[in-house]
Amino acid sequence: MSLAREFALIARHFRPLAAEVPGALGLLDDAALLNPPEGKTLVIAADAMVEGVHFLPDDPPETIGRKLLRSNLSDLAAMGAAPLGYLLAAALPRAVDEAWLSAFARGLAADQQLFECGLFGGDTVATPGPTTLSLTILGWVAPGRALTRSGGRPGDEVWVSGTIGDGALGLLALTGRLPGLSEADRAFLAERYRLPRPRVVLGQGLAGIATACLDVSDGLVQDLGHLARASGCAAEIEATAVPLSSSALVALERDPALLTTCLAGGDDYELVFTIPPHAAAQVETAGLVAGVPVTKIGRLVPGAGVRALGPDGSAIPLERAGWSHFE
Repeated sequence: MSLAREFALIARHFRPLAAEVPGALGLLDDAALLNPPEGKTLVIAADAMVEGVHFLPDDPPETIGRKLLRSNLSDLAAMGAAPLGYLLAAALPRAVDEAWLSAFARGLAADQQLFECGLFGGDTVATPGPTTLSLTILGWVAPGRALTRSGGRPGDEVWVSGTIGDGALGLLALTGRLPGLSEADRAFLAERYRLPRPRVVLGQGLAGIATACLDVSDGLVQDLGHLARASGCAAEIEATAVPLSSSALVALERDPALLTTCLAGGDDYELVFTIPPHAAAQVETAGLVAGVPVTKIGRLVPGAGVRALGPDGSAIPLERAGWSHFE
């Protein structure tokens, strides 16, 4: 990628994303200027996506851009934070297709408007492959109001937002490993994989209510395990209480063994959080305000680890708890 083409790509596709961000300086400098809202604490998170790992080579580029931003917004949601803006580092093939890049930027622009944030800057480089995208998200929260993983205590209830397992089932559907579904169910699950729904409004509503929180990116059991470990206790969930979409239920009717995929699969980007039992009504109200279903699925108990319990109270064996990049 020549220097002239690099700057032309930035001007054509990325500079418009920074147009409404004064501190981005039109992407003409190597850094941005940031003034957080007065009296707020800055929240920073970063995630990367690699072609063939986090998205499929033939995924629509518009949804790739949106998934990249939304997966990072989900990290803000888990902290109870409001979005401010982001930095983008893109390692692209040397002969990157202009139409692909235009659609990728169009997806980012759509979600910038939806989630009220903008591009502060970043970097664009060439790579022999695969396409690698990294985004650093910036947000803010009132001092002392950030949600963390470490505040849970034995006796707290475990709740989740939305439905669980759709992302993992969507990947199976897209790669031909989930036969027999209707086109509508397949399309729903595929969209849930490609286009997560960061629970930003709900996360802010949980501030001051939830004792601990994180987002489900690598699998419910594994991510709940991170929360339980940070909180110094164990977790028990009732598998029959875990909320599933109608499309996931259709898949499970055909193959009940897919329940473990729902429990341990990634790409849900829902929130799993803990609350004291007396706060249940407050959580339900927060869910109504955010327009997001919330469901109690278990509890924190003394000990270590996570157990998923079947209808008879016995532990469901899981080959793995969730996704790991190094296994």
